[in-house]
Amino acid sequence: MSIAGQAHPHLAQRLKEGAAQAGLDLAPPEQEKLLAFLSLMSKWNAVYNLTAVRDPEQMLAQHLLDSLAIIAPLSRHIDLSGATIADVGSGAGLPGLPLAIVFPTAKVLSIEPVGKKAAFQRQSCAELALTNVEVFAGRAQALTRRVDLVICRAFASMADFVDAAAGLIGPSTLLVAMKGQRAGLESECAELPADCEVEIEALQVPFLAAQRHLVIVRHAGRSAPQQAAARQAEASSPAPSPSPSPSPTSIQAFSPGLTSAGPAPAAPRRSA
Repeated sequence: MSIAGQAHPHLAQRLKEGAAQAGLDLAPPEQEKLLAFLSLMSKWNAVYNLTAVRDPEQMLAQHLLDSLAIIAPLSRHIDLSGATIADVGSGAGLPGLPLAIVFPTAKVLSIEPVGKKAAFQRQSCAELALTNVEVFAGRAQALTRRVDLVICRAFASMADFVDAAAGLIGPSTLLVAMKGQRAGLESECAELPADCEVEIEALQVPFLAAQRHLVIVRHAGRSAPQQAAARQAEASSPAPSPSPSPSPTSIQAFSPGLTSAGPAPAAPRRSA
């Protein structure tokens, strides 16, 4: 397994320090896989333009640690270790693949319509032995499957996100958008249906000065324990028959309060 820390020895320590700042105690196998994923992303990026970030240390902060920083705040709302997670518009697999590495008992559905990015994700899953990830090369609107958590990073507007995720939503599904600056988020959330309950939470990403926020959308009137109970009830119920095409699932099941709290191409060769 090619590990980025071998070419950049300080990256392993940087990852360990950053994870600790994010409230995570990563086991050595998890650190190894995260660095290996970083190495794969850097290698493929030279040919397939997966991300505009080129420097490995910047990739560590802006991609890996940015993805890991959401774990602690999300864990207050949902048990990620046993969750079914859909990552909508996942690009190079962020944050879905890092979450799959840290939570090997979670099930991650990574949804990416761009073929070369989906191919990279599949290759990464094969090399990293991520058997808990399914990569769907298409749009979320083509799916009708209930999950516990729908997440997006650098997606368009909140309204577009909720609309795209309609086929993935069940009564207890939590929707989470990873956003940048706080400015404009309230106006975005005001465009959501009246039965959406929204919480905006500031994030501190280690070694990254830029603003980051989580926007959490849930069913109105349900606390985290109530949502957990609803997920358990759904899990014990027979699964619905799959639809041949996406149904116009209503997002009225969500509930507005607005609150604020703090065929894969060959892998490219690295040029000398």
